[in-house]
Amino acid sequence: MRFAVIGLGQRIAAVLSALKQAGGEFTLNGYFDPAPVGLSRLQDEGIGAGEGYRSAEQLLTSGPHDLVLIGSPNHLHAEHLMLALYGRAPVFAEKPVVRTENESYALAQRLSQEETPPLYIGLVLRSAPIVREILAVVHEGHLGTIVSIDATEHLPPEHGAYLARNWRRKREWSGSFLLDKVCHDFDILAEIAGARPQRIASFGGRGIFRGDRMPSTRSYGDGSPAFEMWPGGWAATDDAFLTDANVTDHQTALVQYTNGVQLSFHANSMTALRERRWYVAGTEGTLIADLVRNTLMWRRTLETGAPYRRQFGVSESDHNGADVAMARDLLAALGNEADFPVSPFQAIEAGLTVMAIDKAQALGQVVDCTAMWTTLDAAIGAS
Repeated sequence: MRFAVIGLGQRIAAVLSALKQAGGEFTLNGYFDPAPVGLSRLQDEGIGAGEGYRSAEQLLTSGPHDLVLIGSPNHLHAEHLMLALYGRAPVFAEKPVVRTENESYALAQRLSQEETPPLYIGLVLRSAPIVREILAVVHEGHLGTIVSIDATEHLPPEHGAYLARNWRRKREWSGSFLLDKVCHDFDILAEIAGARPQRIASFGGRGIFRGDRMPSTRSYGDGSPAFEMWPGGWAATDDAFLTDANVTDHQTALVQYTNGVQLSFHANSMTALRERRWYVAGTEGTLIADLVRNTLMWRRTLETGAPYRRQFGVSESDHNGADVAMARDLLAALGNEADFPVSPFQAIEAGLTVMAIDKAQALGQVVDCTAMWTTLDAAIGAS
């Protein structure tokens, strides 16, 4: 297969690496990126990047391509998607699919109105083996009717410091901390809830990576340097604590779905005890998923025996194996062997959910999502 890349950053280089690990046989026709920070990884892994083009338009017209991969910063996704969707080649774009509400509606209308090539969005958790089993447990009714969900995303210091230094630190580039980091959590959580959000409240701010809270030491207990071990990538700053970041570094959200399901969500970007956990309580059972240790446990309410437990493989470098699993899903979709596990419309809904959370946090108000979904449905149904 012949691929083309718009935005050869760290993440798309990881996706290409996963495609190679998954057995994909491909060459890169070329890429467009004025600062291709992912190029060194491709070189290290023996993946030729092809020709560097001066513009996305020049790259796209240089085909034919069998897949166009978009890994540019979030604020460029809409522009690059609209260009790529004029062609015939399938398109893979990293999450979040787009950065704003208006971009979401415009993309939904474009996908609904015109004949477009297949669009695959890198909501990588959809491909994780543990998530596939979680959704099977829910959809098979083992938990009964879902009543409430508690979810967390607590990052270790290096990850949080990377976000505070990387381009994701700026709303105008990333959208927000939650949009970039956990839109795929809200995709799965909506699937578990079985409905769209109706009302949302959120609180958050910058309480960690600030000059007045700079730590007294910049090293771990073993003497290794702290906060700067991960390369910052494009447009990075040098110091996580002396930064021009304007996204939150911790945030909570309360979500009420249209069917009455309640969700509480807590995110923090620098913790000593890393955690990504979903606690799902239903009328007939309860499930706990630990997505860091990759363990699943669930039991029906009136059972007295040991709960069902399963340990999945653990690999910190690639979302516990989800990167390669997503690569296999993408290759299967390209070969017309199976549907990709998430649709672009589900990706748009997940993004809009997080945008509503961020709006609630910014306004200090409870946000009613009714108008947002009405606008989206009108965009999808527009003729």
